[in-house]
Amino acid sequence: MSDDKIEKLETPTEATTAASKTSSKKKAKGSNRIARWFREMRSELKKVVWPTPKQIVNNTLVSLTVMTCAAIAIWLLDLAAGQIFEAIRTYVPRLFTGW
Repeated sequence: MSDDKIEKLETPTEATTAASKTSSKKKAKGSNRIARWFREMRSELKKVVWPTPKQIVNNTLVSLTVMTCAAIAIWLLDLAAGQIFEAIRTYVPRLFTGW
């Protein structure tokens, strides 16, 4: 009876052969995933509508104009706020020294 158990342990079972097949498939799947990712990325890039050079120049000029206007607006607000705080710092102590 013990000889039968030994023989059963020595012979490969269907589960071990199936496991070795899946491990080789997993290795192949890993390289296929990368290749598939590159193929999909390439197909997606073909779908992109790239802007023309004229559109790029136009968009750049619009961006620079908006940034310049925003910078000037912030500078003017900062200048006004500085003048207001300077006026408060200068005139408020005079109000309290008269008391």
